[in-house]
Amino acid sequence: MTQQLLPNELAVPAVPSATDPQGKVRRRPAAARGKRRAAASPAFVAGSVMLGLVLLLAAGGALLPGYDPFGQNLSAAMRKPFTDPEHLLGTDSLGRDMLSRLSLASFVTLGIALAVVILNAVIGTGLGMAAGYFGGRLDSAITTLADVNLAMPVVLLLIAVAAVTGPSATLTIATLGLTYWVGYARVSRNLARSLRHRDFVLAPLTQGGGHGWVIRKHILPNVFSQTLIIAATDIATIILIESSLEYLGLGVQPPVPSWGSMIFEGQKYLGTNPWLAILPGIVMFLTVAGAQFTSQRFTAEGTTGALLRKGRAA
Repeated sequence: MTQQLLPNELAVPAVPSATDPQGKVRRRPAAARGKRRAAASPAFVAGSVMLGLVLLLAAGGALLPGYDPFGQNLSAAMRKPFTDPEHLLGTDSLGRDMLSRLSLASFVTLGIALAVVILNAVIGTGLGMAAGYFGGRLDSAITTLADVNLAMPVVLLLIAVAAVTGPSATLTIATLGLTYWVGYARVSRNLARSLRHRDFVLAPLTQGGGHGWVIRKHILPNVFSQTLIIAATDIATIILIESSLEYLGLGVQPPVPSWGSMIFEGQKYLGTNPWLAILPGIVMFLTVAGAQFTSQRFTAEGTTGALLRKGRAA
């Protein structure tokens, strides 16, 4: 018997799918499609290979045969790369093994940059969410603090503090971590401000939920993806800034190596032994370029994921 349809009903013939016996057309979610495209992109593959080489260099230094980045041997000074099996990348002016020093410098520089990015993200995201969610005088105070922070000359501040306490890696982390959080704060503030009047945020408050619980459960998940995007693109900038400070002697102090200090030491021998400055420059290039290439994936996935979370929450 033929089924009778109501006047306001529209009969649409089902189009069977070869992969779905029920005739439903299944599509891959937008986030998964974006992830697949980003994972297959040549830029992401190249960036992953670059970062993989640098991480392997930083993590495998302790496993190198004869690993001693501080051992001096003046009789073996200025060995060229790939000419001595005991020193694969040659030696510096004091006969120290360049491969060992590059490995330790990579570990030190990446550790400092990662610590700075995490500190920036925690401070900036926390202040930004508080300013955008509560608004009022707290918002004005945090916004004013961010504007003052942007007008502060970081290098001059670091020089002034180093003149009193002495330069160190801790000082570099503290100074950069307390001065480069503004970008995180502004993005977090705008997102929290746009979400605080949404129904899924107001509903728990009417049922007795606290502000802390609402921020943790509803505001932070939407802000976190955008914070990850900034962190992925910001780590390259922090590495360049940190290496510049090391070049000026405002970071890790000798004999501990870093990329900036190795370039500073190697520039004295550019005419005769240019590899002393070129090798750490190559490692720095691989890290910065690799971070920029791979950050495109986080940008695509983070934006799509945030939009999907907002849609589900609404």
